[in-house]
Amino acid sequence: MSFDLILPFMRPIEPLLLDEEVSEIMGNPDASWWCERAGIIHHEASISFDAGRLRTGLEVIANQLGKRLDEDNPVLHAQLPDGSRLAAVIPPVVRPAPAVTIRKFPSRHYTVDDLIARGTLTQPLAEFLADQIRSGKTLLISGGTSTGKTTVLRALASAIPEEQRIVVIEDTSELHLQKPNLLSVECQTDTFKASITFDDLLKSALRWRPDRIILGEVRGMEARTLLDSLNTGHTGSLATIHANSAAKALTRFANLVMRSHGQAMFTDVEAEIGEAVEFVVHVERQPGRRAVREVLALNGYDRTSQQFKFEAVYSANDLLNCRTNSTRKDTSYATA
Repeated sequence: MSFDLILPFMRPIEPLLLDEEVSEIMGNPDASWWCERAGIIHHEASISFDAGRLRTGLEVIANQLGKRLDEDNPVLHAQLPDGSRLAAVIPPVVRPAPAVTIRKFPSRHYTVDDLIARGTLTQPLAEFLADQIRSGKTLLISGGTSTGKTTVLRALASAIPEEQRIVVIEDTSELHLQKPNLLSVECQTDTFKASITFDDLLKSALRWRPDRIILGEVRGMEARTLLDSLNTGHTGSLATIHANSAAKALTRFANLVMRSHGQAMFTDVEAEIGEAVEFVVHVERQPGRRAVREVLALNGYDRTSQQFKFEAVYSANDLLNCRTNSTRKDTSYATA
């Protein structure tokens, strides 16, 4: 099912569905409709969608995707064949009317040059990060929801040498990298078939002879497996993680590892991360754009002070230029 097939059931929001500048569509239980264009949310006051018609349309869409949406199953998460994600909820979970959010799959994949032109990256920063990726450094890309982490990851991954084998693991296939030796796999956790999780696929990936592992998002049990893989020879990997800053991304990574490995010492886990991760790139949503806010170079972990050692090699606040390894000075910072 593509947008062409859901349009008959979503006529009132058809202009938003077909508008390539719209990245997200949101319908609220109070019958108001909103959309996001270029990082800015707009109220679409002209849209009127009868609650009964909306619910019927959502039920039909669910049925065509092999799912159910009714009072016994009032929450729907679905991926359309074009990659767009639909999330809906109906009464009695919400009142008085259904709510729906559609995150549209971008028809255009932005290159590094595109991101520079849009103000997401500076030219020096783009060149610096490309050099790190080519040389096999491991990067975490952090940020909040819908800040452009995946877009930045996809663009930066273009710097991976063509001769290397890449394994990509995602919840919903979004990256679509253009590389000659690529194995891209997708989790199966929202189906009636056997559940295949991030962790299942990551463990299998270690047998698929990867030079690089790209993980769409670190968010659960796979954090422990990923950390093990990074510390046993699979350097040069890329992953995204939800966090409010680059420093907090390191703490969140450690917390995720601890959830599935509670017998470990927190300081031991942080020390492992200090050895495994070399850069954290933090992305934020700003009015009219999404931009890299800071980049940290991680230089290990100080067990005495129980702090990561890192340096800000780029900060949008201070307009710092990227520096090379030879000019860095280790600095310890608390992440709490």
